[in-house]
Amino acid sequence: MRTESLLVAVAAALALPAAAQSTYSGQGPAMLLPEQLTWADAPSVGRGAKIAVIEGPLNKAVPFTMRLKLPAGTRIAPHTHPAYERVTVLSGILYFSQGDAFDGTKTVALTPGSVAIMPPGAPMFGYTKEETVIQLHGVGPWGLRYLDPADDPRKH
Repeated sequence: MRTESLLVAVAAALALPAAAQSTYSGQGPAMLLPEQLTWADAPSVGRGAKIAVIEGPLNKAVPFTMRLKLPAGTRIAPHTHPAYERVTVLSGILYFSQGDAFDGTKTVALTPGSVAIMPPGAPMFGYTKEETVIQLHGVGPWGLRYLDPADDPRKH
């Protein structure tokens, strides 16, 4: 089952649009201003979600850093990731929880500066009420596997 999850995760990472390429080339130090980030659609996360890959690539076993811009009303169904994922809320509020069934009453309101660390394979879910920007980092490959494949927003 672990191999199947990893393959799904890698496939999800590979499905990101070509525009979602790393801003940082891995050569020397980097100092980036927000306006230097390149945003692309992130259909695996939800309708209207955007991704800016700062450091990557997401489909390899190397450090990654990315930002997700989630519009108001985004609902992220229960899902897992194949590796540790560290989430920092930059703006807005991410209502977030661990669990394999979506239950908005069990979420924690993560405000700007809040951090969540989720181990590999831990099911999680969340939603937003306002536009929210989060930064994620870890060591790839990064991927997203919905517990119920019908919840994958790319299928809607």
